[in-house]
Amino acid sequence: MLDKGKVVVLGGGSFGTAIANIIAVNQHSAYLWMRSADRAERTDFCRINSDYLPNYELSPHLGITADLKQALDKATTVFFAVPSSAIGGLARAIADQVIPGTVIVSTAKGICGEDFDTPSELIRRQIPHARVAVISGPNLAQEIASQQITGTVVASGDPDLCRLVQTMLASKQFRVYANHDQRGVELAGALKNIYAIIAGIASAMEAGHNTKGVFLTRSLAEMCRFGTRLGAKAATFLGLSGVGDLFVTCTSPLSRNFQVGFGIGKGKSLDTTLREVGQVVEGINTTKLVKNKADQMGIYMPLASALHATLFEGQSVEVSLQNMMRAEQNYDVDFMESLND
Repeated sequence: MLDKGKVVVLGGGSFGTAIANIIAVNQHSAYLWMRSADRAERTDFCRINSDYLPNYELSPHLGITADLKQALDKATTVFFAVPSSAIGGLARAIADQVIPGTVIVSTAKGICGEDFDTPSELIRRQIPHARVAVISGPNLAQEIASQQITGTVVASGDPDLCRLVQTMLASKQFRVYANHDQRGVELAGALKNIYAIIAGIASAMEAGHNTKGVFLTRSLAEMCRFGTRLGAKAATFLGLSGVGDLFVTCTSPLSRNFQVGFGIGKGKSLDTTLREVGQVVEGINTTKLVKNKADQMGIYMPLASALHATLFEGQSVEVSLQNMMRAEQNYDVDFMESLND
């Protein structure tokens, strides 16, 4: 069994803060690194991250610092809780400080750049001497902070890594399930952000429940079609990191991607909605990257293509929604054969 040792969470946003606090409450040696020295000092003094989780009191046992070298000193497990766009730079910055055999856990739900790397793939390339796992699922940080029952998935081909992360994070309110399809879990976490934006648009335009049911199920089919072509297992999309996360982000106003879609559906510009949300919205860049990848590989993605047309091609929301509804009427669950492989 791997040594738990010192655990460091890199990234002081809402999810990083919630994860770091769970680890500390579970009586592991836990540290939270924040990029801003002022915010780290303020959070350490008040024991509240007022910028992201203002009603969430932090454990007195959680160390908080803006000193990256100090945070990583003798760390045996490192969580990357930063946006996918920041992973490459952070991985390069810490590569020389990471002890060989260190466990790195990515929490990002996005795609890293034009090479279409998943976060774990980029981390492995930058830090080849680390052992890498990922966590993903329907994990709204505000609900975790308010002690709502939550489930997540830890994915790795190494059962020991899965068990290690389970012991760090599992509690009565936070359940951690294992999955060995790491690529599928990461792709599901990234792809669902596209459809959460669509769901926000549909909600703003007062779409009925029948319409939302169509969007949700066709989104799942589209995610699975794309993911399996890139080597994921179809069954992964029926679990927590697939349909579970898709449902949450497509129905909750706490979802940043849903919020952006809602703003666009109300006639606001993309720039305006992004300013109002005030945090990174992974689905915007993911839509662009997935559309390009689907075109290259000849993968049929009518919903993602229609959203791309609205976000980047100047097409009206109304026309995009009409185009989504004109998509080919083929099989209902057109990934059933993949499930039986």
